[in-house]
Amino acid sequence: MRVLTTVAALRCYLNQCRWQSHLRPPEDLGLDEQTSWYPTAVGLVPTMGGLHQGHLSLIKRARQENSTVIVSIFVNPLQFGPNEDYQRYPRTLEQDRQFCEQGGVDVIFAPTPEEIGVPGKNIAETQVTQVIPPSDMISSLCGNFRPGHFTGVATIVTKLLNLVQPDRAYFGQKDGQQLAIIKRLVADLNLPVEIVACPTVREVSGLALSSRNQYLTATEKEQARVLFKGLRQAEAAFRAGVRHSSELIALARQEIAKVSTISLEYIELVEPTTLMFLEKVEDEGMLAIAARLGSTRLIDNTILRDVNDGLRQPIIAIDGPAGAGKSTVARQVAHQLGLVYLDTGAMYRAITWLVLEQGIAIDDDCAVAELATRCKIELTPSQSLQSPVKVQINDIDVTQKIRTVEVTSQVSAIAAQSAVRQALVQQQQSWGQRGGLVAEGRDIGTHVFPDAEIKIFLTASVGERARRRLQDFQKQNQPEVSLQQLEQDIAERDLKDSTRKVSPLQKAADAIELQTDGLTASEVAAQIISHYNQRLSHW
Repeated sequence: MRVLTTVAALRCYLNQCRWQSHLRPPEDLGLDEQTSWYPTAVGLVPTMGGLHQGHLSLIKRARQENSTVIVSIFVNPLQFGPNEDYQRYPRTLEQDRQFCEQGGVDVIFAPTPEEIGVPGKNIAETQVTQVIPPSDMISSLCGNFRPGHFTGVATIVTKLLNLVQPDRAYFGQKDGQQLAIIKRLVADLNLPVEIVACPTVREVSGLALSSRNQYLTATEKEQARVLFKGLRQAEAAFRAGVRHSSELIALARQEIAKVSTISLEYIELVEPTTLMFLEKVEDEGMLAIAARLGSTRLIDNTILRDVNDGLRQPIIAIDGPAGAGKSTVARQVAHQLGLVYLDTGAMYRAITWLVLEQGIAIDDDCAVAELATRCKIELTPSQSLQSPVKVQINDIDVTQKIRTVEVTSQVSAIAAQSAVRQALVQQQQSWGQRGGLVAEGRDIGTHVFPDAEIKIFLTASVGERARRRLQDFQKQNQPEVSLQQLEQDIAERDLKDSTRKVSPLQKAADAIELQTDGLTASEVAAQIISHYNQRLSHW
Protein backbone atom coordinates (compact mmCIF):
# COMPACT_ATOMS: atom_id res chain seq x y z
CA MET A 1 0.00 0.00 0.00
CA ARG A 2 1.23 3.50 -0.91
CA VAL A 3 0.59 6.76 0.92
CA LEU A 4 0.67 9.64 -1.57
CA THR A 5 0.49 13.29 -0.58
CA THR A 6 0.92 15.12 -3.89
CA VAL A 7 -1.22 15.45 -7.00
CA ALA A 8 1.79 14.62 -9.18
CA ALA A 9 2.37 11.29 -7.41
CA LEU A 10 -1.33 10.42 -7.59
CA ARG A 11 -1.48 11.11 -11.32
CA CYS A 12 1.67 9.07 -11.90
CA TYR A 13 0.17 6.12 -10.03
CA LEU A 14 -3.16 6.34 -11.88
CA ASN A 15 -1.44 6.56 -15.27
CA GLN A 16 0.40 3.34 -14.47
CA CYS A 17 -2.86 1.65 -13.45
CA ARG A 18 -4.67 2.72 -16.61
CA TRP A 19 -1.88 1.75 -18.97
CA GLN A 20 -3.62 -1.59 -19.30
CA SER A 21 -7.07 -0.10 -19.96
CA HIS A 22 -7.38 -1.73 -23.39
CA LEU A 23 -6.98 -5.25 -22.07
CA ARG A 24 -9.60 -7.82 -23.00
CA PRO A 25 -10.80 -10.55 -20.66
CA PRO A 26 -8.87 -13.83 -20.71
CA GLU A 27 -10.41 -16.22 -23.20
CA ASP A 28 -11.10 -18.90 -20.58
CA LEU A 29 -13.63 -16.76 -18.68
CA GLY A 30 -17.25 -17.87 -18.84
CA LEU A 31 -20.08 -15.47 -19.69
CA ASP A 32 -20.96 -14.80 -16.03
CA GLU A 33 -17.30 -14.02 -15.28
CA GLN A 34 -16.81 -11.75 -18.30
CA THR A 35 -19.76 -9.58 -17.31
CA SER A 36 -18.02 -8.65 -14.05
CA TRP A 37 -14.47 -8.42 -15.41
CA TYR A 38 -12.91 -4.94 -15.11
CA PRO A 39 -9.15 -4.83 -15.77
CA THR A 40 -8.53 -1.35 -14.36
CA ALA A 41 -11.64 -0.24 -12.46
CA VAL A 42 -10.79 2.33 -9.80
CA GLY A 43 -12.86 2.77 -6.65
CA LEU A 44 -12.59 5.91 -4.51
CA VAL A 45 -13.59 6.14 -0.85
CA PRO A 46 -13.48 9.84 0.12
CA THR A 47 -12.99 10.37 3.87
CA MET A 48 -11.81 12.97 6.36
CA GLY A 49 -9.88 10.36 8.34
CA GLY A 50 -10.71 9.20 11.85
CA LEU A 51 -11.61 5.90 10.21
CA HIS A 52 -13.95 3.39 11.87
CA GLN A 53 -15.88 0.24 10.96
CA GLY A 54 -18.33 2.27 8.88
CA HIS A 55 -15.47 3.40 6.66
CA LEU A 56 -14.18 -0.16 6.57
CA SER A 57 -17.52 -1.31 5.15
CA LEU A 58 -17.10 1.21 2.30
CA ILE A 59 -13.53 0.03 1.72
CA LYS A 60 -14.58 -3.63 1.65
CA ARG A 61 -17.33 -2.86 -0.86
CA ALA A 62 -14.85 -0.96 -3.03
CA ARG A 63 -12.34 -3.80 -2.75
CA GLN A 64 -15.02 -6.26 -3.86
CA GLU A 65 -15.84 -4.28 -6.99
CA ASN A 66 -12.59 -2.69 -8.23
CA SER A 67 -9.05 -3.66 -9.15
CA THR A 68 -7.67 -0.48 -7.54
CA VAL A 69 -8.98 1.09 -4.33
CA ILE A 70 -8.00 4.62 -3.32
CA VAL A 71 -8.94 6.15 0.03
CA SER A 72 -8.63 9.92 0.28
CA ILE A 73 -7.99 11.38 3.73
CA PHE A 74 -8.54 15.12 3.74
CA VAL A 75 -10.03 17.22 6.53
CA ASN A 76 -11.83 19.72 4.34
CA PRO A 77 -11.69 23.27 5.74
CA LEU A 78 -14.34 24.46 3.27
CA GLN A 79 -17.12 22.45 4.91
CA PHE A 80 -16.55 23.74 8.45
CA GLY A 81 -18.20 26.91 9.73
CA PRO A 82 -16.26 29.60 11.65
CA ASN A 83 -17.21 28.17 15.07
CA GLU A 84 -17.15 24.47 14.19
CA ASP A 85 -14.63 21.76 15.04
CA TYR A 86 -12.13 22.02 12.15
CA GLN A 87 -9.10 22.31 14.43
CA ARG A 88 -10.44 19.65 16.81
CA TYR A 89 -11.51 17.12 14.17
CA PRO A 90 -9.68 13.76 14.62
CA ARG A 91 -6.43 13.51 12.65
CA THR A 92 -5.10 9.98 13.07
CA LEU A 93 -3.18 9.23 9.87
CA GLU A 94 -1.01 6.43 11.26
CA GLN A 95 -4.02 4.65 12.75
CA ASP A 96 -5.94 5.24 9.51
CA ARG A 97 -3.05 3.81 7.51
CA GLN A 98 -3.21 0.57 9.49
CA PHE A 99 -6.97 0.48 9.02
CA CYS A 100 -6.63 0.86 5.24
CA GLU A 101 -3.97 -1.81 5.08
CA GLN A 102 -6.36 -4.16 6.87
CA GLY A 103 -9.04 -3.40 4.26
CA GLY A 104 -6.77 -4.08 1.27
CA VAL A 105 -6.49 -0.46 0.09
CA ASP A 106 -3.96 0.18 -2.69
CA VAL A 107 -3.35 3.90 -2.13
CA ILE A 108 -4.08 6.52 0.52
CA PHE A 109 -4.21 10.02 -0.94
CA ALA A 110 -3.60 12.44 1.93
CA PRO A 111 -2.87 15.92 0.55
CA THR A 112 -2.57 19.16 2.47
CA PRO A 113 -5.12 21.90 1.68
CA GLU A 114 -2.40 23.84 -0.15
CA GLU A 115 -1.53 20.84 -2.34
CA ILE A 116 -5.00 20.77 -3.89
CA GLY A 117 -5.37 24.52 -4.06
CA VAL A 118 -7.58 25.10 -1.04
CA PRO A 119 -6.51 27.65 1.60
CA GLY A 120 -7.19 26.58 5.17
CA LYS A 121 -10.27 28.76 5.43
CA ASN A 122 -14.01 28.16 5.52
CA ILE A 123 -16.15 28.53 2.41
CA ALA A 124 -17.25 32.10 3.23
CA GLU A 125 -13.66 33.36 3.42
CA THR A 126 -12.07 31.55 0.46
CA GLN A 127 -11.62 32.80 -3.09
CA VAL A 128 -11.45 29.31 -4.60
CA THR A 129 -13.88 28.39 -7.40
CA GLN A 130 -16.94 26.88 -5.76
CA VAL A 131 -19.36 24.15 -6.81
CA ILE A 132 -22.81 25.19 -5.59
CA PRO A 133 -25.55 22.49 -5.67
CA PRO A 134 -29.24 23.43 -6.08
CA SER A 135 -30.27 25.83 -3.32
CA ASP A 136 -33.30 23.75 -2.30
CA MET A 137 -31.03 20.79 -1.54
CA ILE A 138 -28.42 22.67 0.50
CA SER A 139 -30.61 25.07 2.48
CA SER A 140 -32.79 22.53 4.33
CA LEU A 141 -32.01 19.93 7.01
CA CYS A 142 -28.31 20.25 7.97
CA GLY A 143 -27.87 23.13 5.50
CA ASN A 144 -30.19 25.26 7.61
CA PHE A 145 -27.84 24.91 10.59
CA ARG A 146 -24.52 24.77 8.69
CA PRO A 147 -24.62 27.48 5.98
CA GLY A 148 -22.01 26.90 3.29
CA HIS A 149 -21.33 23.33 4.46
CA PHE A 150 -22.62 21.52 1.38
CA THR A 151 -21.00 23.98 -1.02
CA GLY A 152 -17.72 23.12 0.71
CA VAL A 153 -18.47 19.39 0.43
CA ALA A 154 -19.47 19.65 -3.24
CA THR A 155 -16.37 21.68 -4.13
CA ILE A 156 -13.93 19.20 -2.60
CA VAL A 157 -15.76 16.08 -3.79
CA THR A 158 -15.71 17.49 -7.34
CA LYS A 159 -11.97 18.13 -6.99
CA LEU A 160 -11.37 14.56 -5.80
CA LEU A 161 -13.49 13.06 -8.58
CA ASN A 162 -11.54 15.12 -11.13
CA LEU A 163 -8.18 14.15 -9.65
CA VAL A 164 -8.83 10.43 -9.26
CA GLN A 165 -11.39 9.95 -12.07
CA PRO A 166 -12.71 6.78 -10.43
CA ASP A 167 -15.20 4.38 -11.97
CA ARG A 168 -17.05 4.30 -8.64
CA ALA A 169 -17.08 6.41 -5.48
CA TYR A 170 -18.47 5.14 -2.18
CA PHE A 171 -20.52 7.09 0.37
CA GLY A 172 -22.46 6.06 3.46
CA GLN A 173 -26.23 6.34 3.80
CA LYS A 174 -25.80 7.88 7.27
CA ASP A 175 -25.08 11.22 5.59
CA GLY A 176 -28.28 10.99 3.57
CA GLN A 177 -28.41 14.65 2.57
CA GLN A 178 -24.79 14.61 1.44
CA LEU A 179 -25.41 11.42 -0.55
CA ALA A 180 -28.39 12.93 -2.39
CA ILE A 181 -26.48 16.13 -3.17
CA ILE A 182 -23.45 14.26 -4.53
CA LYS A 183 -25.64 12.04 -6.71
CA ARG A 184 -27.32 15.17 -8.08
CA LEU A 185 -23.96 16.88 -8.64
CA VAL A 186 -22.63 13.91 -10.60
CA ALA A 187 -25.79 13.71 -12.70
CA ASP A 188 -25.96 17.46 -13.41
CA LEU A 189 -22.27 17.74 -14.35
CA ASN A 190 -22.28 14.47 -16.37
CA LEU A 191 -19.35 13.15 -14.36
CA PRO A 192 -18.44 9.62 -15.52
CA VAL A 193 -18.58 7.98 -12.10
CA GLU A 194 -21.05 5.69 -10.35
CA ILE A 195 -21.96 6.85 -6.84
CA VAL A 196 -22.40 3.77 -4.66
CA ALA A 197 -24.49 4.19 -1.50
CA CYS A 198 -23.59 1.86 1.37
CA PRO A 199 -25.76 1.03 4.41
CA THR A 200 -25.21 2.76 7.74
CA VAL A 201 -23.04 0.76 10.13
CA ARG A 202 -24.05 0.89 13.79
CA GLU A 203 -22.71 0.03 17.20
CA VAL A 204 -24.46 -2.79 19.05
CA SER A 205 -26.59 -0.14 20.77
CA GLY A 206 -27.82 1.14 17.40
CA LEU A 207 -25.80 4.37 17.51
CA ALA A 208 -24.63 5.18 13.97
CA LEU A 209 -20.84 5.07 13.67
CA SER A 210 -19.20 8.46 13.21
CA SER A 211 -15.72 9.89 13.62
CA ARG A 212 -17.29 12.40 16.01
CA ASN A 213 -18.46 9.62 18.35
CA GLN A 214 -15.02 9.71 19.95
CA TYR A 215 -15.96 13.10 21.39
CA LEU A 216 -18.65 11.36 23.47
CA THR A 217 -18.17 10.08 27.00
CA ALA A 218 -19.41 6.57 27.88
CA THR A 219 -22.51 8.11 29.46
CA GLU A 220 -23.18 10.27 26.41
CA LYS A 221 -22.83 7.28 24.10
CA GLU A 222 -25.51 5.50 26.11
CA GLN A 223 -27.75 8.56 25.89
CA ALA A 224 -27.10 9.02 22.15
CA ARG A 225 -28.65 5.65 21.32
CA VAL A 226 -32.07 7.29 21.81
CA LEU A 227 -31.75 8.75 18.29
CA PHE A 228 -31.81 5.25 16.83
CA LYS A 229 -34.66 4.29 19.18
CA GLY A 230 -36.66 7.26 17.88
CA LEU A 231 -36.10 6.12 14.31
CA ARG A 232 -37.14 2.58 15.24
CA GLN A 233 -40.40 3.88 16.71
CA ALA A 234 -41.17 5.60 13.42
CA GLU A 235 -40.20 2.48 11.45
CA ALA A 236 -42.55 0.34 13.53
CA ALA A 237 -45.41 2.79 12.98
CA PHE A 238 -44.67 2.89 9.26
CA ARG A 239 -44.83 -0.90 9.06
CA ALA A 240 -48.16 -0.69 10.90
CA GLY A 241 -49.54 1.60 8.19
CA VAL A 242 -48.75 5.14 9.40
CA ARG A 243 -47.81 7.29 6.41
CA HIS A 244 -48.24 10.95 7.41
CA SER A 245 -45.10 12.85 8.32
CA SER A 246 -46.66 14.61 11.31
CA GLU A 247 -47.43 11.30 13.02
CA LEU A 248 -44.09 9.68 12.21
CA ILE A 249 -42.12 12.73 13.34
CA ALA A 250 -44.16 13.01 16.54
CA LEU A 251 -43.41 9.39 17.47
CA ALA A 252 -39.66 9.84 16.95
CA ARG A 253 -39.69 13.15 18.81
CA GLN A 254 -41.60 11.63 21.71
CA GLU A 255 -39.00 8.87 22.13
CA ILE A 256 -36.03 11.23 21.89
CA ALA A 257 -37.58 13.59 24.45
CA LYS A 258 -37.01 10.88 27.08
CA VAL A 259 -33.34 11.94 27.20
CA SER A 260 -33.26 15.55 28.38
CA THR A 261 -29.59 16.10 27.46
CA ILE A 262 -30.37 15.67 23.75
CA SER A 263 -31.00 18.96 21.97
CA LEU A 264 -32.80 18.37 18.69
CA GLU A 265 -31.99 20.51 15.68
CA TYR A 266 -34.55 18.88 13.40
CA ILE A 267 -36.59 15.77 12.60
CA GLU A 268 -37.90 15.87 9.04
CA LEU A 269 -39.38 13.51 6.48
CA VAL A 270 -38.07 14.09 2.94
CA GLU A 271 -37.90 12.36 -0.41
CA PRO A 272 -34.46 10.65 -0.37
CA THR A 273 -33.39 11.74 -3.87
CA THR A 274 -34.68 15.32 -4.13
CA LEU A 275 -34.79 16.15 -0.38
CA MET A 276 -38.22 17.72 -0.88
CA PHE A 277 -40.34 17.73 2.28
CA LEU A 278 -43.07 15.08 2.37
CA GLU A 279 -46.45 15.32 4.02
CA LYS A 280 -47.07 11.65 3.36
CA VAL A 281 -44.94 8.72 2.20
CA GLU A 282 -46.28 7.52 -1.14
CA ASP A 283 -43.35 5.33 -2.21
CA GLU A 284 -40.36 5.99 0.03
CA GLY A 285 -39.15 8.67 2.39
CA MET A 286 -36.11 9.47 4.50
CA LEU A 287 -36.75 10.34 8.13
CA ALA A 288 -33.69 12.40 9.07
CA ILE A 289 -32.53 13.61 12.49
CA ALA A 290 -29.83 16.01 13.70
CA ALA A 291 -29.19 16.67 17.37
CA ARG A 292 -26.55 17.89 19.78
CA LEU A 293 -25.32 16.10 22.86
CA GLY A 294 -23.04 18.40 24.77
CA SER A 295 -20.72 19.90 22.16
CA THR A 296 -21.11 16.98 19.74
CA ARG A 297 -23.39 17.13 16.71
CA LEU A 298 -24.94 13.81 15.64
CA ILE A 299 -26.99 12.88 12.56
CA ASP A 300 -28.91 9.77 11.57
CA ASN A 301 -31.71 8.67 9.26
CA THR A 302 -33.79 5.75 8.12
CA ILE A 303 -35.39 4.99 4.77
CA LEU A 304 -39.10 4.19 4.97
CA ARG A 305 -40.07 2.17 1.93
CA ASP A 306 -43.37 0.55 1.02
CA VAL A 307 -43.07 -3.20 0.50
CA ASN A 308 -46.33 -4.84 1.45
CA ASP A 309 -48.96 -2.55 -0.02
CA GLY A 310 -48.52 -3.67 -3.62
CA LEU A 311 -46.26 -0.80 -4.60
CA ARG A 312 -43.10 -2.82 -4.22
CA GLN A 313 -42.33 -6.49 -3.69
CA PRO A 314 -39.09 -7.75 -2.17
CA ILE A 315 -35.98 -8.75 -4.12
CA ILE A 316 -34.50 -12.23 -3.67
CA ALA A 317 -30.76 -12.28 -4.43
CA ILE A 318 -29.19 -15.73 -4.85
CA ASP A 319 -25.41 -16.10 -5.03
CA GLY A 320 -23.11 -19.09 -4.78
CA PRO A 321 -20.33 -21.06 -6.45
CA ALA A 322 -20.51 -22.65 -9.88
CA GLY A 323 -22.64 -25.78 -10.00
CA ALA A 324 -24.66 -25.00 -6.86
CA GLY A 325 -27.92 -25.02 -8.83
CA LYS A 326 -28.61 -21.29 -8.60
CA SER A 327 -30.26 -20.93 -12.00
CA THR A 328 -32.63 -23.89 -11.63
CA VAL A 329 -33.61 -22.90 -8.10
CA ALA A 330 -34.07 -19.20 -8.96
CA ARG A 331 -36.38 -20.10 -11.84
CA GLN A 332 -38.52 -22.30 -9.60
CA VAL A 333 -38.71 -19.67 -6.84
CA ALA A 334 -39.73 -16.95 -9.29
CA HIS A 335 -42.30 -19.23 -10.91
CA GLN A 336 -43.92 -20.25 -7.63
CA LEU A 337 -44.00 -16.75 -6.15
CA GLY A 338 -45.07 -15.02 -9.37
CA LEU A 339 -41.95 -12.83 -9.38
CA VAL A 340 -39.74 -11.90 -12.34
CA TYR A 341 -36.72 -14.13 -12.86
CA LEU A 342 -33.92 -11.70 -13.69
CA ASP A 343 -32.31 -13.64 -16.50
CA THR A 344 -29.10 -11.63 -16.94
CA GLY A 345 -27.89 -14.01 -19.63
CA ALA A 346 -31.02 -13.25 -21.65
CA MET A 347 -30.31 -9.53 -21.30
CA TYR A 348 -26.83 -9.90 -22.78
CA ARG A 349 -28.27 -12.11 -25.51
CA ALA A 350 -30.90 -9.45 -26.30
CA ILE A 351 -28.20 -6.80 -26.71
CA THR A 352 -26.22 -9.20 -28.91
CA TRP A 353 -29.29 -9.88 -31.07
CA LEU A 354 -29.88 -6.14 -31.52
CA VAL A 355 -26.23 -5.53 -32.44
CA LEU A 356 -26.45 -8.23 -35.11
CA GLU A 357 -29.88 -7.06 -36.28
CA GLN A 358 -28.60 -3.51 -36.83
CA GLY A 359 -25.44 -4.67 -38.61
CA ILE A 360 -23.07 -3.22 -36.02
CA ALA A 361 -19.63 -4.78 -35.89
CA ILE A 362 -19.15 -6.82 -32.73
CA ASP A 363 -15.82 -5.11 -32.02
CA ASP A 364 -17.15 -1.56 -32.54
CA ASP A 365 -17.19 -0.82 -28.81
CA CYS A 366 -18.40 2.77 -29.19
CA ALA A 367 -21.41 1.84 -31.33
CA VAL A 368 -22.25 -1.08 -29.04
CA ALA A 369 -21.98 1.18 -25.98
CA GLU A 370 -24.37 3.70 -27.55
CA LEU A 371 -26.87 0.98 -28.44
CA ALA A 372 -26.68 -0.62 -24.97
CA THR A 373 -27.24 2.72 -23.26
CA ARG A 374 -30.25 3.65 -25.37
CA CYS A 375 -32.07 0.35 -25.67
CA LYS A 376 -34.92 -0.69 -23.39
CA ILE A 377 -35.14 -4.29 -22.21
CA GLU A 378 -38.23 -5.69 -20.50
CA LEU A 379 -38.51 -9.04 -18.73
CA THR A 380 -41.95 -10.33 -17.78
CA PRO A 381 -42.88 -13.64 -16.12
CA SER A 382 -44.09 -16.50 -18.28
CA GLN A 383 -45.80 -19.71 -17.28
CA SER A 384 -42.96 -21.90 -18.52
CA LEU A 385 -40.10 -23.09 -16.32
CA GLN A 386 -38.03 -23.71 -19.45
CA SER A 387 -38.48 -20.09 -20.57
CA PRO A 388 -39.43 -18.34 -17.31
CA VAL A 389 -39.32 -14.84 -18.79
CA LYS A 390 -40.60 -13.16 -21.91
CA VAL A 391 -37.77 -10.99 -23.27
CA GLN A 392 -38.42 -7.77 -25.18
CA ILE A 393 -35.92 -5.24 -26.45
CA ASN A 394 -37.23 -1.92 -27.79
CA ASP A 395 -40.74 -3.48 -27.68
CA ILE A 396 -39.72 -6.43 -29.89
CA ASP A 397 -40.33 -9.92 -28.50
CA VAL A 398 -36.98 -11.71 -28.85
CA THR A 399 -37.59 -14.60 -26.42
CA GLN A 400 -36.86 -17.21 -29.06
CA LYS A 401 -34.64 -15.12 -31.35
CA ILE A 402 -31.90 -14.77 -28.71
CA ARG A 403 -31.38 -18.56 -28.59
CA THR A 404 -30.00 -18.89 -32.12
CA VAL A 405 -26.53 -20.25 -32.85
CA GLU A 406 -25.45 -16.85 -34.23
CA VAL A 407 -26.37 -15.00 -31.01
CA THR A 408 -24.82 -17.74 -28.87
CA SER A 409 -21.54 -17.52 -30.74
CA GLN A 410 -21.24 -13.73 -30.24
CA VAL A 411 -22.70 -13.09 -26.79
CA SER A 412 -19.40 -13.56 -24.94
CA ALA A 413 -17.75 -10.84 -27.03
CA ILE A 414 -20.59 -8.42 -26.22
CA ALA A 415 -20.59 -9.33 -22.52
CA ALA A 416 -16.85 -8.59 -22.39
CA GLN A 417 -17.48 -4.87 -23.04
CA SER A 418 -17.63 -2.94 -19.77
CA ALA A 419 -20.01 -0.32 -21.17
CA VAL A 420 -22.57 -3.06 -21.85
CA ARG A 421 -22.33 -4.38 -18.30
CA GLN A 422 -22.64 -0.88 -16.85
CA ALA A 423 -25.73 -0.15 -18.93
CA LEU A 424 -27.38 -3.45 -18.00
CA VAL A 425 -26.54 -3.19 -14.30
CA GLN A 426 -28.17 0.25 -14.32
CA GLN A 427 -31.29 -1.25 -15.90
CA GLN A 428 -31.29 -4.07 -13.35
CA GLN A 429 -30.96 -1.64 -10.47
CA SER A 430 -33.73 0.51 -11.93
CA TRP A 431 -35.98 -2.54 -11.91
CA GLY A 432 -34.84 -3.15 -8.35
CA GLN A 433 -36.60 0.06 -7.33
CA ARG A 434 -39.86 -1.66 -8.24
CA GLY A 435 -38.86 -4.93 -6.56
CA GLY A 436 -40.48 -8.28 -7.31
CA LEU A 437 -37.30 -9.89 -8.69
CA VAL A 438 -35.42 -13.13 -8.23
CA ALA A 439 -31.82 -12.77 -9.38
CA GLU A 440 -28.87 -15.16 -9.27
CA GLY A 441 -25.17 -14.90 -9.95
CA ARG A 442 -21.86 -14.33 -8.19
CA ASP A 443 -22.24 -10.73 -6.96
CA ILE A 444 -25.99 -10.14 -6.94
CA GLY A 445 -26.32 -9.62 -3.18
CA THR A 446 -23.00 -7.82 -2.77
CA HIS A 447 -22.96 -5.55 -5.83
CA VAL A 448 -26.06 -5.47 -8.03
CA PHE A 449 -28.67 -5.51 -5.25
CA PRO A 450 -26.82 -4.90 -1.97
CA ASP A 451 -30.10 -3.76 -0.38
CA ALA A 452 -32.06 -6.87 -1.42
CA GLU A 453 -34.53 -7.85 1.28
CA ILE A 454 -33.72 -11.57 1.04
CA LYS A 455 -30.20 -12.76 0.30
CA ILE A 456 -29.40 -16.43 -0.17
CA PHE A 457 -25.98 -18.03 -0.58
CA LEU A 458 -26.41 -21.46 -2.16
CA THR A 459 -23.57 -23.88 -1.78
CA ALA A 460 -22.79 -27.58 -1.92
CA SER A 461 -19.73 -29.75 -1.53
CA VAL A 462 -17.37 -30.18 -4.46
CA GLY A 463 -18.36 -33.85 -4.66
CA GLU A 464 -22.08 -33.04 -4.79
CA ARG A 465 -21.65 -30.41 -7.49
CA ALA A 466 -19.45 -32.74 -9.54
CA ARG A 467 -22.08 -35.49 -9.26
CA ARG A 468 -24.83 -33.11 -10.44
CA ARG A 469 -22.74 -31.93 -13.36
CA LEU A 470 -21.98 -35.52 -14.39
CA GLN A 471 -25.72 -36.27 -14.39
CA ASP A 472 -26.35 -33.21 -16.57
CA PHE A 473 -23.66 -34.34 -19.02
CA GLN A 474 -25.18 -37.82 -19.20
CA LYS A 475 -28.68 -36.43 -19.81
CA GLN A 476 -27.33 -34.22 -22.61
CA ASN A 477 -25.33 -37.09 -24.16
CA GLN A 478 -22.14 -35.12 -23.67
CA PRO A 479 -18.72 -36.83 -24.04
CA GLU A 480 -17.81 -38.99 -21.04
CA VAL A 481 -15.92 -37.15 -18.26
CA SER A 482 -14.77 -38.79 -15.04
CA LEU A 483 -16.19 -37.71 -11.70
CA GLN A 484 -12.63 -37.17 -10.44
CA GLN A 485 -11.88 -34.76 -13.31
CA LEU A 486 -15.08 -32.81 -12.64
CA GLU A 487 -14.23 -32.53 -8.94
CA GLN A 488 -10.79 -31.21 -9.83
CA ASP A 489 -12.24 -28.69 -12.31
CA ILE A 490 -14.80 -27.42 -9.78
CA ALA A 491 -12.21 -27.11 -7.00
CA GLU A 492 -9.95 -25.08 -9.30
CA ARG A 493 -12.88 -22.87 -10.32
CA ASP A 494 -13.77 -22.28 -6.64
CA LEU A 495 -10.22 -21.20 -5.85
CA LYS A 496 -10.15 -18.91 -8.86
CA ASP A 497 -13.54 -17.35 -8.04
CA SER A 498 -12.79 -16.77 -4.36
CA THR A 499 -9.32 -15.28 -4.82
CA ARG A 500 -9.78 -13.05 -7.86
CA LYS A 501 -8.97 -9.39 -7.12
CA VAL A 502 -12.16 -8.01 -8.66
CA SER A 503 -15.56 -9.34 -7.60
CA PRO A 504 -14.33 -12.41 -5.70
CA LEU A 505 -17.10 -14.83 -4.82
CA GLN A 506 -18.18 -13.87 -1.31
CA LYS A 507 -21.18 -14.51 0.85
CA ALA A 508 -22.91 -11.23 1.72
CA ALA A 509 -22.73 -10.54 5.45
CA ASP A 510 -26.52 -10.64 5.78
CA ALA A 511 -27.13 -13.64 3.47
CA ILE A 512 -28.65 -16.93 4.58
CA GLU A 513 -26.38 -19.82 3.64
CA LEU A 514 -28.10 -22.96 2.38
CA GLN A 515 -26.06 -26.17 2.15
CA THR A 516 -27.81 -28.18 -0.57
CA ASP A 517 -26.06 -31.56 -0.48
CA GLY A 518 -28.63 -34.31 -0.89
CA LEU A 519 -31.47 -31.88 -1.70
CA THR A 520 -33.39 -31.57 -4.93
CA ALA A 521 -33.87 -28.19 -6.59
CA SER A 522 -37.53 -28.26 -5.51
CA GLU A 523 -36.56 -28.82 -1.88
CA VAL A 524 -34.07 -25.95 -1.98
CA ALA A 525 -36.67 -23.69 -3.63
CA ALA A 526 -39.13 -24.61 -0.86
CA GLN A 527 -36.62 -23.52 1.80
CA ILE A 528 -36.09 -20.16 0.08
CA ILE A 529 -39.84 -19.61 -0.25
CA SER A 530 -40.18 -20.40 3.46
CA HIS A 531 -37.57 -17.74 4.30
CA TYR A 532 -39.38 -15.33 1.97
CA ASN A 533 -42.72 -15.88 3.70
CA GLN A 534 -41.14 -15.56 7.15
CA ARG A 535 -39.55 -12.28 6.16
CA LEU A 536 -42.81 -10.95 4.76
CA SER A 537 -44.61 -11.79 8.00
CA HIS A 538 -42.27 -9.44 9.89
CA TRP A 539 -42.94 -6.45 7.61
